[in-house]
Parts: sequence; C-alpha cells; structure tokens
Amino acid sequence: MRKQASSYLQDKYKTAKLALTDVTPAELLTEEATNNEPWGPDAKTMTKISEAAFDEEDYWRIVDVLHRRLRTLNQREWRQSYKALVLLEFLITHGPEETCDEFHCNINVIQEIGYMNHTDEKGFNWGACMKSKSERILELLNDKEKL
Repeated sequence: MRKQASSYLQDKYKTAKLALTDVTPAELLTEEATNNEPWGPDAKTMTKISEAAFDEEDYWRIVDVLHRRLRTLNQREWRQSYKALVLLEFLITHGPEETCDEFHCNINVIQEIGYMNHTDEKGFNWGACMKSKSERILELLNDKEKL
C-alpha cells in the first residue's frame, strides 16, 4: 500500500512539474535516469532518452542535465555521476553523432570520475565500475572509428 501511494505521489509530482515549469518530458526522464537512487537506468528509459535526443531542443536539455550530473562528483552523490556515465555511453553509441563532440570538453571530468573510490556497505567496489565505464567513454571520445 505504501509503495502504491509513493508511486502515485511521484506520478502527480511529475505531472505538476511538467505543467508548471519549463521542463520537458525528456529532461525529466534524464534527471530520473541519473538520480541518486540505488538502481540504474534501464535500457527502455535510455532508449527513450536517446530517441528524444534527436530533437534539437530535447538534445540540449538532455546534454545540460548530463553536464551537471558529471560535475556533481562527491562521495554522497556518486550515483548521479556513475549513472550519467552509463547514460552518456549509451547516447554516444545510440544517439546523435554530435554527442561525442559535445562531451569532448568533459574529458578531464570523466577521467576524474574514473579515479573515484567507493565501496558500498555490502562490499561492492563501485569505484572499479566507474573506472571501467569512464575508460570506455574516453576511448569512444578519443577514437570515433570505434563508433
């Protein structure tokens, strides 16, 4: 019952945010996909975001959210940076071609994320995941032939 109420309230919040602010559905989806919750963005959500990125207005809003998430690197909100890497890799490989050029300016930030160390309470080393993901993205950004 509590979960249903929470889901209902979240849906109402999203509807109100879309109606009362200048936020697009794609921008809201990107914020949700890169939030600080323990689960990552699913393939269906990332596909919706990458499809929306082919619209110019949505592209810039998606890119803005990702730039902000990548720059929010700290121990408490590390998931936002990690999820931004996951989504960025998906956009580079499935989204508009200009995504690669757009994030070339973030190479130093992406490298810095790769140096982060974080082991959760269950002993899982998220730092290693972040390093692997950042190395893969840097490889794609530096060698467009791999796309």
